[in-house]
Amino acid sequence: MVLVLHAGLAWADGPGDPTAVKEEDGKYYDAQGNPTYKVEKDGTVDWYAYSGFRRYHSDCHTCHGPDAEGSSYAPALKESLKTMSYSDFADVVVNGRKNVTTAQENVMPAFGTDPNVMCYLDDIFVYVRARANEAAPRGRPQKHAEKPKPAAEAETSCMGH
Repeated sequence: MVLVLHAGLAWADGPGDPTAVKEEDGKYYDAQGNPTYKVEKDGTVDWYAYSGFRRYHSDCHTCHGPDAEGSSYAPALKESLKTMSYSDFADVVVNGRKNVTTAQENVMPAFGTDPNVMCYLDDIFVYVRARANEAAPRGRPQKHAEKPKPAAEAETSCMGH
């Protein structure tokens, strides 16, 4: 799992290059200021990507399938993030979405009032972004960075503990 891709290959994240250019308290950001992942050469993922894996598999995989691979019920988010920006992702998660055609009806419920999702929205995005870019393999990351103190404090504050 390496962040560096060969020249000429397109980044999976349509809206921009997922390379981490800034770090604040263990949280990484791309050049546009969007949350992103960092995977070390030995496969160690940053805390937020690991947290996103845990939260994704707690709240999202039921519909979107394990490892963001999709299901017969909902699309593969690892494919969606190839063209979806962070702000569009957040909008759909917060407000939900309904797509109705003559052949099918897909409904994404709104999670804007669910702290189990909203307190970890960036983490979920980071994890799915890493999956979209093949930076994180299927399954639970074997190694992850320690939980930064600011992450623990934000979690406590957001969850109301």
